[in-house]
Amino acid sequence: MTSEEVSHGLKRGELIQAQLRINPKKYHEAFIPSPDNTRDIFLDGIVARNRALNGDIVVVQVLPREQWKVVRSDTDCEGASESDTQKEYMMQKAQKKTERPPKPDVSVDDRCSDQDELISKMQNIALTHTGEPLEDPSTPRSNGEILQKTAKVVYIVEKKHSRAVTGFLKFLPDKPFAMFSPVDHRVPRINVPLTDCPEDFTTRPGDYTSTLFICRITNWAADSNFAEGQLAKTLGQAGEIEPETEGILTEYDVDFSEFPEEVLDCLPKILPWTIPPEEMSKRRDLRKECIFTIDPATARDLDDALSCKQLPDGNFEVGVHIADVSYFVEEGNSLDAIASQRATSVYLVQKVIPMLPRLLCEELCSLNPIADRLTFSVIWKITPEGKILSEWFGRSVICSCVKLSYDHAQSMIEAPEKMFSAEELPPVDPKYPIDEIHQAVLNLHSIAKNLRAQRFSGGALRLDQLKLSFTLDKETMMPQGCYIYQYRDSNKLVEEFMLLANIATANHIYRSFPELALLRRHPPPKAKLVDELQELCDQLGIDIDLSSAGALHKSLNTILGDDEYSSARKEVLTHMCSRPMQMAQYFCTGVLKEKQFFKHYALNVPLYTHFTSPIRRYADIIVHRLLASSLNCGSKLGLTTEQVQKQASHCNDKKTVSKRVQELSSELFFGVFVKDCGPLDSEAMVMGVLDQSFDVLVLRYGVQKRIYCKSVAGLDSFHHRKVGKKSELTLVWTPEDPEAGLIEQVISIFTLVEVQLKADNTSTKYSAMLKRPDENGS
Repeated sequence: MTSEEVSHGLKRGELIQAQLRINPKKYHEAFIPSPDNTRDIFLDGIVARNRALNGDIVVVQVLPREQWKVVRSDTDCEGASESDTQKEYMMQKAQKKTERPPKPDVSVDDRCSDQDELISKMQNIALTHTGEPLEDPSTPRSNGEILQKTAKVVYIVEKKHSRAVTGFLKFLPDKPFAMFSPVDHRVPRINVPLTDCPEDFTTRPGDYTSTLFICRITNWAADSNFAEGQLAKTLGQAGEIEPETEGILTEYDVDFSEFPEEVLDCLPKILPWTIPPEEMSKRRDLRKECIFTIDPATARDLDDALSCKQLPDGNFEVGVHIADVSYFVEEGNSLDAIASQRATSVYLVQKVIPMLPRLLCEELCSLNPIADRLTFSVIWKITPEGKILSEWFGRSVICSCVKLSYDHAQSMIEAPEKMFSAEELPPVDPKYPIDEIHQAVLNLHSIAKNLRAQRFSGGALRLDQLKLSFTLDKETMMPQGCYIYQYRDSNKLVEEFMLLANIATANHIYRSFPELALLRRHPPPKAKLVDELQELCDQLGIDIDLSSAGALHKSLNTILGDDEYSSARKEVLTHMCSRPMQMAQYFCTGVLKEKQFFKHYALNVPLYTHFTSPIRRYADIIVHRLLASSLNCGSKLGLTTEQVQKQASHCNDKKTVSKRVQELSSELFFGVFVKDCGPLDSEAMVMGVLDQSFDVLVLRYGVQKRIYCKSVAGLDSFHHRKVGKKSELTLVWTPEDPEAGLIEQVISIFTLVEVQLKADNTSTKYSAMLKRPDENGS
């Protein structure tokens, strides 16, 4: 289809535009969300994807009804259920040849990928017009089956996937090319010319069996099952942290190159840098105030500082002071261009890929202690109960008196009467008694508790997911140990005041620039998935209220008992509740005409934005520029509504990528930890049951793994049963004593099992092995 045909088809509601999602465990299955929020639309096989890759923005044509997929009403239509594809999956893992589908019968116009005008046209259509709702097939038929719409890709609007992938080379005798097998099976195998391979590859291919390469797709003909590509880089041995990390960054198109000269030329030349007197005169001087930072112990990019001063009337003057990055990043120069392109810093386990040069993010902008720094401040007069009496925004100068870690602040909160000595804390500016800082932390904690209580009683939701952290060897940066990160009162203190500042800023910039404000919205969860979750919870006997964010939060914190496994059950239920949730998104207010769509579902506030982390998020820099312009202490933002929306969309993409890369980095390090320190035994709780496998939450480490029944040693047989939404597996174990009877083990949501985490032979991947239950079947 041509771009004109696609544009007309979208306007008439005959075509649908959406982001493609390919099932990582069954690569022949792909999905796009249905515009009417019913079940996802299914794309069956590689042919239907028409050379689109995971994450691409595509336009699809729904196939005739007779080609829709018939599924049992008790089967998950979103790629999480299984059939007899387990053998195929194991073959993929072993990187053996798998049969490829026939040639595609539709072709994609290759000119589409860089047509900005078409992209923006289609984004506007996507925001304002969802097309005519097709007949809803998701009502079960009388025989218990439902139809799931199917579709094929007719156009790739935007190639979000980088087309770069890590994998291995295989020598093919008598061929002028080698076969490149991507580690990610959602990407096709790639023919690489032998001239592009290492010099001795044809004579000594065995030397490269475990060498990890990066390959970039250069062409993929419409009538071919294989792409063509070029080797971009040899990374090193598979299973080693640095080659694997570089592979992840390249595959997800994270720019980790050194900043070029033209960017560094935008930085201050004379060092050490001092604030010019004329700049000082334009700002509110807060250097005599007791201001401090609270951050992770290892943080070097300190975006935010806090202050809290008790007033004679019993109220408090509370300040949130944010690094004034927009002073150093001038709109439109080379530094601004690269920051807008990177859009976010990316936090790996062992290092940070910064959005800005280190001179800015670790020195000139970072609110380091006992150093004059430029800031943007929000200062409130606030009652002890957390009621805001007045609010001030402006550019300021601060001098932080101490860099506290979350641990230091937590110690202060837990010991309100203690007199802390200088040895127990980092270096403190001698002008401020430690007791004054301690009291400020206690006052902030007290106000934050009230603010938090009000937020949640007012209908906010927080879905806490377990986060794995690592202790690293200082020299090798290899994992020495791991632990589940504890989210404590000191974290909550900082979070409350950052939320308060973000909400205040959102309201301020929207009032000033109703057509240009960059805000952050969080759409409500998908209704169909919420209904299904409610049905499942009802069947499991879980009294949960999914009617609103606040009702869900209240349910999660009251229904799961108080025994030693109640927190594990809460984790599993939180995971179940997170599935229907949508991602929060940056957007420009001039693009969405209906104000009801601005709302942030989880925070339950009408307007929200990001203001508090400009060192590591480009969206915050735009917000700072809007704020400065509204206060007449900065120039007018030189962007149109459409340009702000385009940058907002780019920030959304980069934030999603950053989150995924962070997860992969954590998985990589945990895989190395299992390899070096395993096998590791732990209790686990079942969090999902499919027809031939089940997912568990490994309680000691907070990781999630899938266990395949066919790979469980000692199992005689298994069978699956599903009633309504409740899925159950019965595992039948061969007895260790030949004279004893078979042992049955029932697997359903919340079942406790014992697992062993064991490294796979060739890489940093690991498997969860189900351990035999005791003779009582528990």
